[in-house]
Amino acid sequence: MKFLILMLLFFLSFSVFSQVIPAAELTNEYFAIIKGKNIGVVANQTSLIGNTHLIDSLISSGICVKKIFCPEHGFRGNADAGENIQTSKDSKTGLPIISLYGKNKKPYPADLQGLDIVIFDIQDVGVRYYTYISTLHYVMEACAENNILLLILDRPNPNAYYIDGPVLKNDFHSFVGMHPVPLVYGMTIAEYAQMINGEGWLSKKIACNMQIVKCKNYTHLTKYSLPVKPSPNLPNMQSVYLYPSLGLFEGTCVSVGRGTPYPFQVIGNPFLDSTLFYFIPKSAIGAKNPMYQNKKCFGFDLRNSLDTVFTLKYIIKMYNLSSNKEAFFNPFFQKLIGTDEIIPLIKAGKTEAQIKATWQVDLNKFKGIRKKYLLYP
Repeated sequence: MKFLILMLLFFLSFSVFSQVIPAAELTNEYFAIIKGKNIGVVANQTSLIGNTHLIDSLISSGICVKKIFCPEHGFRGNADAGENIQTSKDSKTGLPIISLYGKNKKPYPADLQGLDIVIFDIQDVGVRYYTYISTLHYVMEACAENNILLLILDRPNPNAYYIDGPVLKNDFHSFVGMHPVPLVYGMTIAEYAQMINGEGWLSKKIACNMQIVKCKNYTHLTKYSLPVKPSPNLPNMQSVYLYPSLGLFEGTCVSVGRGTPYPFQVIGNPFLDSTLFYFIPKSAIGAKNPMYQNKKCFGFDLRNSLDTVFTLKYIIKMYNLSSNKEAFFNPFFQKLIGTDEIIPLIKAGKTEAQIKATWQVDLNKFKGIRKKYLLYP
């Protein structure tokens, strides 16, 4: 009976996603805080109030926005993954746009000079190697060091309904994995920020002075369909749900369909059986030089996959099909998965269940830490 009740609550929560209100839209809860202040905004194409960009809404309401800070993929969200983003000016408002994904990933003191408050409003997808939480870390650190208030406008996490994957080991710390959290950590941006503060993960264990505006009508079981793609190669919810599983292929010889109409929904390379499904990556916005450009990549079409949680089965399957297993993985894979323990297990022929069993102790420890920082049921 208890199981049936839980399942009923789960499916009911999935049916009410249209009622969720991101914090940015709750202007009555934060306009009083920022009125008359000099404001910097960490934002990209996902920073919307309805169909209007947050920056435009703030300026039209008389808020004094001084600077824009942008993460990976740029302010308009159309740059390639890993592409160096240059500091520039916004053509519409004339405001300076300071890149946090170029030569520097942390705001300099000079970038923050004259600001009273920095607003952080970016849609995340809840996967450790998706770099917006790394940008969050460095913005928190810079604000803490320069005594500036950080105002976080929270947004739902579309992958917050489960927690899975190995917890990052310290030896694999990088911009695609800065904290000892699982691959899928089940927290919103604001909850994650509280954890960064509370666990002392900022430099010298300093704490950022933060205020949080919560989403309305949101729970961790709420299905939330993103109104705008969070980055160029996550164009729909199928790609968002598959991203935790397929993102690991970025550390292999397998393409995830960058340069096709369905990135992170297909997998393949030119070296597999030519009787299988194939796709041909082409240069495109957000994928200027995709892996295996203009070559037939044979593999699998996952556009109709029912997988909505993290799985290793695709990595295991493609490895087993590979004719050159020594060249299948590259060093980036270990940074993405956050440990050096998984590749040997895959090579040894272990099942997904056997591999997942190896990280359950660390996963349970993380779940205990996570509970302290949750803002939503």
